[in-house]
Amino acid sequence: MSNDHLKLYESSGSPNSRRVRIFIAEKGICVSRIPVDLGAREQFSEAYVKINPRQVVPTLVLEDGTAIGEVPAILRYLEEAYPGTPLLGTSPADKALVTMWERRMELEGFAAVMETIRNKVPGLKGRAIAGTHGYEQIPGIVERGYQRIADFHADLETRLGEAPFVAGDRFSAADITAVVAIDFAAKALALPIPDGNSATRRWYDKIAGRPSFAA
Repeated sequence: MSNDHLKLYESSGSPNSRRVRIFIAEKGICVSRIPVDLGAREQFSEAYVKINPRQVVPTLVLEDGTAIGEVPAILRYLEEAYPGTPLLGTSPADKALVTMWERRMELEGFAAVMETIRNKVPGLKGRAIAGTHGYEQIPGIVERGYQRIADFHADLETRLGEAPFVAGDRFSAADITAVVAIDFAAKALALPIPDGNSATRRWYDKIAGRPSFAA
């Protein structure tokens, strides 16, 4: 499905960008992808700040110039504009459950990994929280972050022992966020899925091989 009027400003190294790329690939939408080089600090450039004053990626720009700059908002727009292959639920109850579980995956998994990395990596000194304001790193948050990630893995294992997918019987955005969080922790912190988490491993192996996850 070609939608060249949509522009996605993103970075290959950004896990939030990856969440959106996977979502787009699952829906079969083709958008214009415009790379933002985070290493070269292009997110702080005058040109990009005009697009997203918060200075983060990704940002989806619509044909009329409207800029949508938060992952849940981008996913919501794409889901409603291109309803084929629903990833945010179908019935009112299903939509609520997908939202609930995707939110948990973001807060308990993705955010835990992000705050650990941002408070640990020397190159992010003074940038412990993404956005327009500078915040110093707090070493204690790193220690807490490792515990949060361990708890995330334990809670996810329990959930996947109850249901085939994070939000229930069908693949959804909740699975996308969970896999990206897991891959993020494994790559950046050397914290892969624990050896004994068999339910998580079965689920991960089943969905991580989907073509969309290479996006």
